[in-house]
Amino acid sequence: MSEAEMERLQSLLDKLPAPLEPLDISMLDGYLCGVLLQPKAVPDAQWLPAIFDSEGRPIPPGLDLAPAKGLILRRHKELNQAISQRQWFDPWVFELEEDADPSEVLMPWVAGFSLATELFPALMKQDGAELLEPLAMLYMHIDPDDLEDADELLEEIESMEPPTDLEAAVESLVVATMLLADVARPQKDGSQMNTAARRPPQRKGPPVRGRY
Repeated sequence: MSEAEMERLQSLLDKLPAPLEPLDISMLDGYLCGVLLQPKAVPDAQWLPAIFDSEGRPIPPGLDLAPAKGLILRRHKELNQAISQRQWFDPWVFELEEDADPSEVLMPWVAGFSLATELFPALMKQDGAELLEPLAMLYMHIDPDDLEDADELLEEIESMEPPTDLEAAVESLVVATMLLADVARPQKDGSQMNTAARRPPQRKGPPVRGRY
């Protein structure tokens, strides 16, 4: 999807009337990854509503959601292909300011992922030992106080060296996504992501810079 299409999607979400609280597109991107990492495919009708209101309130009648849904489903398809084939993808994260802390930038994406795992908990019911490292790579970017009853996860986070710059933080986010896919959506041939070659040989470009 082009940057213009991303901006179009954000504009469509911004125009939804109160009291609806739609996800912004960075949260949306993390949410879609959380949905796609479930061991069994989640039907569109189950995961789409939370994007338009994170509190689960009913959508008022008469709203034309088709344009937004079309763009969302395109991104869902892109991410599904990347995760299924263990291909690199550029997450939708937005640098707040030039010297922004990487965790501050990634926090909305991780919050969206977390929302998906709350609504669809099957991923978190997989082997806890195998989930621990990739979940720590993601949840290191949110407030530890939000991680209740997660002593092992907090301990794992404390043992990790946080990324020193945004580029490294984004790469670790994608790596964590693929490691979770190895657990929840293993390849048919039994192969897993090569953790010795986590960094991609090349990327399309730097993380998208936006107005957020």
